[in-house]
Amino acid sequence: MDRGKGRHRGHGRRRAFRKDRAGVLTGEPREDAMKTKGINHLALVCRDMAETVAFYTQVLGMRLVKTVALPDGGQHFFFDCGGGSTLAFFWWADAPPAAPGIASVAEFPASPKSAVGSMNHVAFHMDEDELEAAIGRLQAAGVKMTVPAVVNHDDSAMGVAREMHEGVWIRSVYFTDPNGVMLEFAATLRDFRPDDVRHAPARAVQPAGA
Repeated sequence: MDRGKGRHRGHGRRRAFRKDRAGVLTGEPREDAMKTKGINHLALVCRDMAETVAFYTQVLGMRLVKTVALPDGGQHFFFDCGGGSTLAFFWWADAPPAAPGIASVAEFPASPKSAVGSMNHVAFHMDEDELEAAIGRLQAAGVKMTVPAVVNHDDSAMGVAREMHEGVWIRSVYFTDPNGVMLEFAATLRDFRPDDVRHAPARAVQPAGA
């Protein structure tokens, strides 16, 4: 699988949230936004490093690019996932057990929620014409996937479409790694537009007088 083809799509203009007069966060751009250049790495925790290395290198075809031995006996390994980004895993012999439904998704799409501050899932860029080959490779390796294998996301009330149409903006393949981490191959079909930002951000507690 060629991970180098994935690309970020957007306006090319950095955006930052700020509060309007009512104290509500907005998505208006600001000139003094911090100049990040994308994601350097995400750091997760695995149950077995050898098993994790085998999955990410042999099944997903990612290259192991850095290994670190931690002073407490643990390990920290990095995989090249394309586009200048890496996916990292910690391993500790005494790590707390997995907590599906809290630290991660329990079952997708039936139970997609996870706790505040958790890592819900990781999505990798992939060209649309690479999805079918990726599905075949996952199936051959016995990897657990969602049904249907390709989910067409649109802006309908349900957010998904059974069939392809011009309103589908991203196509996704969802599956899990040996640690129960939900992963996604995501093929973005168009650039983001101003009308893609149309919902006010929800608040846990409504301000007085709202």
